[in-house]
Amino acid sequence: MRNLTLLTDLYQLTMGQGYFNENRHEETAVFDVFFRPNALITYSVAAGMEQVAEYLEGLSFGEEDIAYLRSLGCFSEDYLAYLSRLRFTGDVTAVREGEVVFPYEPILTVKAPMIQAQLVETAILTFVNHQTLIATKAAKIVDAAGGGVMEFGLRRAQSADAGIYGARAAMIGGCVGTSNVYAGKLFHVPVSGTMAHSWVMNFPSELEAFRAYARSFPDGCLLLVDTYDTLRSGVPHAIEVFRELRAAGHEPKGIRLDSGDLAYLSKAARKMLDEAGFPDAIICASGDLDENSIVSLKEQGAKIDSWGVGTKLITSADLPALGGVYKLAAVFEKGREIPKIKLSDTTEKITNPGVKELYRIYDGSTGMAIADYIARAGEQIREDEPLELFHPVETWKRQTVTGFRVRNLRAPLIEKGKRVSAPKPLAELSAYFRAEKARFWEEYTRRDMPHIYKVDLSPALYRLKSDMVRSGKTNFNGEEDA
Repeated sequence: MRNLTLLTDLYQLTMGQGYFNENRHEETAVFDVFFRPNALITYSVAAGMEQVAEYLEGLSFGEEDIAYLRSLGCFSEDYLAYLSRLRFTGDVTAVREGEVVFPYEPILTVKAPMIQAQLVETAILTFVNHQTLIATKAAKIVDAAGGGVMEFGLRRAQSADAGIYGARAAMIGGCVGTSNVYAGKLFHVPVSGTMAHSWVMNFPSELEAFRAYARSFPDGCLLLVDTYDTLRSGVPHAIEVFRELRAAGHEPKGIRLDSGDLAYLSKAARKMLDEAGFPDAIICASGDLDENSIVSLKEQGAKIDSWGVGTKLITSADLPALGGVYKLAAVFEKGREIPKIKLSDTTEKITNPGVKELYRIYDGSTGMAIADYIARAGEQIREDEPLELFHPVETWKRQTVTGFRVRNLRAPLIEKGKRVSAPKPLAELSAYFRAEKARFWEEYTRRDMPHIYKVDLSPALYRLKSDMVRSGKTNFNGEEDA
């Protein structure tokens, strides 16, 4: 893996020198990663934690890194010498990849010496923001399609890394394959793809192009039928080649539509394939699709079996950034926790202070999720006692639950600089996401006008936050992220 230690904003390093000069660089600090509400976010699918772990385990400044920082002319030699020996020695607690998460929840927490915890902010946000965003978009598209979605976005991704790790995130969100061969090799996931229009155009006729492809791939023959005229040329020629394949002892895979009125064309093509004796030939659709166009096509009765989704998935076109932030929650002085809070005139930007835990409350009889519960570290939630839930802003909205089950959503990812669990296959992470999403009522995860899922604070955390807001004495006025 590349050494990404310099994948950071300059102000992380300048603050680091400030802490170093003030002899505060070894103080223990706690930072939380969370994201704020957005009109397009109903739920999110956590992803990117594997890359966080790889990055932190490999954190080190090489000689070229130090030489570059020296060339900037803003760092002292004793600070640069300190950086040359720096390794990440802290702890990270996080939700697992594939977890369903909601705004304000501490999905990842770093506890480390201040200079380390500050330095790693930018890279952690890069990994978690991007992959969580793409996994979430993929989940929405897969939900709309009912499955069978292939990620086709590499050529439209904002960079090679965005294409590679976007494909990874899309698989966590439920895609069944990717066109990205590099990602397939790197992450051991299925790859898919057949031909482009240029293949068809490179032969004297469409029929000859189809026959040539069938000769190379007789047992995986899926033909792109919309290069010239889908219904008068493409599908009839595909059927002709399919008959030739069957006569030679092979069965065709199907056809792909990439343009035009996909609802009309797919219904007409399905009828033609069925009447020709190929009811098992699939119809794959591609062409600037997303969850909204897929829902529309299905409402129109489109006969599409699988979906190739590219641009709008890999770029999360309608929401190009998750908006996750990394905020100081506490420092420790002589082993004693000092909670920190960021105050703001905007209620949504006031943070939840202190070291925290994140729990999910399930109905004991149905097993369905009721609410998420953010508590102070060390608080105990007893399943044999009633639990009062209340809205953290509109506190008159209250509910007492009994007979519930509780689960801690987070677990150690890194301890003393070393990861504590092996990476999990993407198929396992995707299966985990599907299983957990099934434990939410559809009202919370539906595409249009979902109910707002409850994310509540424990009374102890609510009191701490309220007291700190009223006093205004303990706050962290770091540079505004937006």
